[in-house]
Amino acid sequence: MATTLEPMLSVRQVLALERVLAGEPEVVAGAAQLDRAVRWVHVAEAPDVGVMLTGGEMVLTTGVLLAGDEGAQAEYIQSLHRAEASAVVLGLGRAFPAPPDVMRRAAERCGLPLVVLHRPSPFAELTEEVQSRLVRRKFAAVSLSEAVRTSLTGLITAGAPLQRLLDEVAQHTACPVVVTNLAHRVLATAGERSAVDDVLRDWERIARQAGGSEGDGWIRAELGGRGERWGQILLCGYRGDTAAGRLLADRAAEALVLHRMLAGNGVHSWEEQSAQGLLTDLVSGVVPARQLLPRARAAGLPVNRRTFVPLVVRDAESDRLDRVLRLLGLPGVVAELAEGAVAVLLSLARDQDAAVLVANLAARVRSETPGTVVAAADPRTAWDDVPAGLREAQHVADAVADSSAALELPDVVRLKDVHLRGLIRLLRDDPQVQSFAERELDGLLCGPAGDDLITVLRTYLATGRNKSRTAQLHHVSRPALYRRLEAIQLRLGVDLDDFEQAASVHIALLAHDAQQG
Repeated sequence: MATTLEPMLSVRQVLALERVLAGEPEVVAGAAQLDRAVRWVHVAEAPDVGVMLTGGEMVLTTGVLLAGDEGAQAEYIQSLHRAEASAVVLGLGRAFPAPPDVMRRAAERCGLPLVVLHRPSPFAELTEEVQSRLVRRKFAAVSLSEAVRTSLTGLITAGAPLQRLLDEVAQHTACPVVVTNLAHRVLATAGERSAVDDVLRDWERIARQAGGSEGDGWIRAELGGRGERWGQILLCGYRGDTAAGRLLADRAAEALVLHRMLAGNGVHSWEEQSAQGLLTDLVSGVVPARQLLPRARAAGLPVNRRTFVPLVVRDAESDRLDRVLRLLGLPGVVAELAEGAVAVLLSLARDQDAAVLVANLAARVRSETPGTVVAAADPRTAWDDVPAGLREAQHVADAVADSSAALELPDVVRLKDVHLRGLIRLLRDDPQVQSFAERELDGLLCGPAGDDLITVLRTYLATGRNKSRTAQLHHVSRPALYRRLEAIQLRLGVDLDDFEQAASVHIALLAHDAQQG
């Protein structure tokens, strides 16, 4: 990826240099353009110097060949303007004892800074001062570029994730860093959290302007290769030289493209990581939901006047769920929360029937992957309630995971469907519940063949103490099942035909399973 190395000074910065100040500079025209970049300093007395410039030069002259010819003076300024010179510095002396009005008026009309030096100042010394600073800046930019490239390459070689690379870029640039896809949806960010949040809060406006010209420290570099463009990286509010910032952005882009090529998963994986970070932070509650709203909006999730439906799907793949959402036209984010559990946060319009849409989604998912469990929380209309909804859906999914295969479940499982099992799972970490479970099941937990007997007990209680169904599920004869049930009752010291004793053992077993899960 080609990069132009042009770290520059502004006209204002040049005028503040000690050797320039010694000449008592005065800006007599174009004062509003002093932030123009100075790429080089050129000493020239020729009236047609403009044809020798390439743009960005500060021209130093005594005007000796222009004295007495007002037409030549005006044309001199016009030619510098056409050549896109950054400024012209006129040394006052025998040719011009005072600032020439013709040149001043022409420069003002063109917006070209015209500076006069009231005291004699050797142009050679001034040129040397500016050129040396430009060279030092260029060398510093190249050194920084190589340092960034070396550090990023080292991280990639070590197998560092995308976030680690972006953190390194943010450290070098000292500004928020944002990676987006072609739709300007935010895939990843780095930098000081408060500064990043400020950027994301205004992301809709920033995204609309992302294809425009750079300015105010907003520097971007395209991400892509082999003729395909698939995203961009932005430095948001970089305070150094624009050219140096562009250099850093290009180095970062090179590293991200290499990271993608080596990882072999590309931008889609980055989108999933972005969704995973958002949903994980929502579920954990460590970051207040209100602070996560800009991230959700920047990730492309509609958040204004919406109904949010939190889901957790077990035994399904996140990319397949994401594809189903796209096929059904349902806006949402999808990410794996834990092994075997994928979170889905739907964002529906207020006039849409959430129950019908979720049912359609569940039917489609279960038709493609039989045995999948779709757990849903009640819809939320307030963003602040979304974390609790996701935790509820996760709780329902976990409670179902603890259940026996003998249980019949609806296509969409809700909190009311997990009954006592759900309550016990909520209380599983309570020491008294743990002690109760150990006490009730002690005869099976400690004795020989306990695991087999616990499995039989679990099925027997889950089927409502249906002995025929239990024998069928365990592929044993009824007499063999009776012997195992007698062994269970003997070890536990209970009568499973007694409803209260059977209920007590059932609750203890649910608590034990929840703790093991």
